[in-house]
Amino acid sequence: MSRVGADARYAQVLGDAALETVASGYGFLEGPVWHPYEKWLVFSDIPNSRMYRRDASGRIETFRDPSHMANGNTLDRAGRLLSCEHASSRVTRAEADGATTVLASHYQGQELNSPNDIVVATGGAVYFTDPTYGRMPYYGVPRALALPYRGVYRLDADGAGLTLLADDFAQPNGLCFSLDESRLFVNDTERQHIRVFNVAADGGLSGGAVWAVTRGEGAGAPDGMKIDSCGNLYCCGPGGIHVFDASGDELGVIAVPETPANFTFGDEDLRSLYITATTSLYRLRVRVPGLRLF
Repeated sequence: MSRVGADARYAQVLGDAALETVASGYGFLEGPVWHPYEKWLVFSDIPNSRMYRRDASGRIETFRDPSHMANGNTLDRAGRLLSCEHASSRVTRAEADGATTVLASHYQGQELNSPNDIVVATGGAVYFTDPTYGRMPYYGVPRALALPYRGVYRLDADGAGLTLLADDFAQPNGLCFSLDESRLFVNDTERQHIRVFNVAADGGLSGGAVWAVTRGEGAGAPDGMKIDSCGNLYCCGPGGIHVFDASGDELGVIAVPETPANFTFGDEDLRSLYITATTSLYRLRVRVPGLRLF
């Protein structure tokens, strides 16, 4: 499963379970998120503009159609689903009554590029990346850009303010916090690396040095990114999912038959790694569990 020369600690983190195909036949899968209490998995099929939900029994049904070509998804601290929509350039929240609340769509009067991936801090602030992939054919709706940069943003917990935190990325994509949320990791798909920022008390960012580079053979680039309960960081990259320890040393690569775009930890013990890889949803049982979202 891991590439030749993987760190000896790889087996302690990932184990030796076989990769399982859960479902296949989709356009391009992204944005898996696991609800720890309702026990469902939601994921996006971007080009087909649908979202699907897999319940505790393993049944998969259409969850949202159309989804406005939704990409990344997460849950906020109240368990509500947040989605990044390519076709509409919005970040939205699904309410308990079925209504949709638009959290962000413009910055300083200009339409966002195409929100891509999203995380929520303990205090409720929402951080998301805004590359241009959703304005390209197949993955979005081709249209002119309104903003001159690809940014990383923070939305206040009360939704009152949207702040541009970084504007020097080629294509910002996956992001995740460190265990204590003192640092925010953001990868750059085009530059093939992961950067790390210090998170200030007011939620602002500083720093931004390159923390790790995803090198290797095979298709793939930095995309979805998560951290497990021991602080190991997982990031899509060439050949599969690259796994780094908390200091940035690479432990190995999870080989995936198709190019992975994202993943999440799920099931009762949060030790099932659900991987969205092009046309298929895969599952891999690992030894170190992920983190509960709320």
